[in-house]
Amino acid sequence: MSDYAKSLIFATILCIVCSSLLTAAASGLKKIQQKNILVDQRKNILKSVGLIEEKREYTASEIDRMFSQNIRRVDIDKTGNLIQKKRAVNEANNKTLPVYLYQKKEGLIEAYIIPINTRGLWGEILGYLALKNDGKTISGFTVYKHSETPGLGGEIEQHWFQSNFIGKKITGPSGEFASISIAKGKVEDSISREKRENYVDGISGATLTGKFLSKGMKEVLSGYEPVSIIFRKKLQFCKTNPNTPWCKK
Repeated sequence: MSDYAKSLIFATILCIVCSSLLTAAASGLKKIQQKNILVDQRKNILKSVGLIEEKREYTASEIDRMFSQNIRRVDIDKTGNLIQKKRAVNEANNKTLPVYLYQKKEGLIEAYIIPINTRGLWGEILGYLALKNDGKTISGFTVYKHSETPGLGGEIEQHWFQSNFIGKKITGPSGEFASISIAKGKVEDSISREKRENYVDGISGATLTGKFLSKGMKEVLSGYEPVSIIFRKKLQFCKTNPNTPWCKK
């Protein structure tokens, strides 16, 4: 056998071995990556309702335990009604929306968490917005994935920006849907007094990120408006629908 043939065989075997090792490594790491993504998402859901301390480190098992004890995922249809699993399978072609319920041990819904998936300046922005059980007051906002510019639009992941959402409203003075928007600069400097509850301070040098996030959040919250209305009118709603899961404790 010539030296050229030997070299060719060696190179081929080496390529096969390296490819096999890379494939095995990628397959093994994929499960770990998926687990880490899930833990990060759950951590952000817990954070949105104030169950995560800002400067404390949590293990994956702690996050899983806290999530299972406090959070329950449900799916709703476009009218805000809960979808049972069997029905969800039968109606796979219909759009369903996930909602995460923050419930204490006695079963009372303290808040509901809405996944935020919107376009940013350079890519998608993913996070969670939590609303109190009054259906209008924001209890928290988090971002767990984005592609915005560090130091500018990337400030959306910082505590100072996200904490501005707490206590703000998605309804106007008359109870109408108004969403939540990012102001250009300080709210008190650019927004009239009667609309300030629907705005948070903007990020200097990141006006476009604010515009994209405001538009995207309005679209998402509009889709969830039927369930928000149920929470706003819960006393009236539960008088006529006492056996629905929204009303049961």
